[in-house]
This record gives sequence, C-alpha cells and structure tokens, in this order.
Amino acid sequence: MTTPASIVYIVDDDQLLRESLSSLLRSIGLRVEIFASVADFLDFKRPDAPCCLVLDVRLQGVSGLDFQNELVRKEQTVPIVFMTGHGDIAMTVRAMKAGAIDFLAKPFREQDLLDAVALALSKDLEQREVNKGLAGLRSRYQSLTVREQGIMALAASGLMNKQIAGEVCLSEITVKIHRASVMRKMQAKTFAELVRMAETLNLRIKR
Repeated sequence: MTTPASIVYIVDDDQLLRESLSSLLRSIGLRVEIFASVADFLDFKRPDAPCCLVLDVRLQGVSGLDFQNELVRKEQTVPIVFMTGHGDIAMTVRAMKAGAIDFLAKPFREQDLLDAVALALSKDLEQREVNKGLAGLRSRYQSLTVREQGIMALAASGLMNKQIAGEVCLSEITVKIHRASVMRKMQAKTFAELVRMAETLNLRIKR
C-alpha cells in the first residue's frame, strides 16, 4: 500500500533507536528521515509526498502529544504512529481520539511497527486522493458564474425550475439553460450527483 515516494519521518531523542528504526524501514524500500526533536522536524522542508510520522511521546521541548494537538489545530493531517516507554491508558486514549494510527509500547515487535507504518501510509494516500478530488470540485465550482452558483444552490435545495425562476427573477427557460450549464461545468452525470457535490461544498442558499 505504499509508493516509492512514500516517506516515514521518525522523531525520537534516542539516537540508537532512530537509526535502528530507520534501517528497518529502509530495508523494505521506504525513504526515511530522522529527527531528534519536534523543532528539527519542523525545520525540515517536507516534499509533497505520501508520508507518516513515527513519534515518541516523551521528547525534550514539545512533547509528542502536544505536537499532535498542534497539528490537529492547524488541520495538518499527518498520520501518526506513537511510541512510548511510559504509556498509560489515558495517554493512549488521548492520542487515538486525536487521530493517531497506533500507539506502540517500547519495546515493540518490528512487525508491529511495519504494520502500523503501512496502515498510516495507506491512510495518507487515501486522504490525498480525497483532497485532490475536493480541490478539483472546488475548481469546477469556481468556474461557474455567480448566477450559476446561485441556481446550483437553489436546485440542490430541492426547488423546481419554476420556483427557482421566481427566486432569481428569470424566465423558466433561462433557468433551464443555466442548470444545463451548471451540470456541464460541474461534470455531473445526474442531478443526484450534483446534489452530492453541493453537499460536499456545503453550499447555502443566498436570498
């Protein structure tokens, strides 16, 4: 479930562990970047590629859990696999609720780490596809005229052509022409698909 471009970032203040994990992950063809602290990781210019973060809970400076919260706050969705030698139930629950892929207690089996990283990279690939699709959808929506955007929102809310015509002070035939243009520009094969697009875009009727 990975690609040659996939990158695993390891942040742990234990140099021997960093290098050991890096060697393990490189042995299965993954690119690995290692860091001793969150600050070092943030200084690194990350390429736009599928990735995940293998992160120690206890670090000097910003802790792993605090850094996870910061990423969530900034809506930076990097899948995280946590490692800790001092974990507890509350800590695990906190991390998983915030979206962590796994929480590994040291010492852990190599296969457990490999499985967690594979899942994390798979999740990142899936999210990238979703983001790519959403960006394309937004781009198509922006290609609509202001009038067409309004008619799309009204149509998706369930209004008939005659009702839309009354709302926007146009003839019914003109509304039909605009709707056809909306369907074409949005690349919607059916009206149901157009409604789903409107829901994804969170369109609201403007009167």
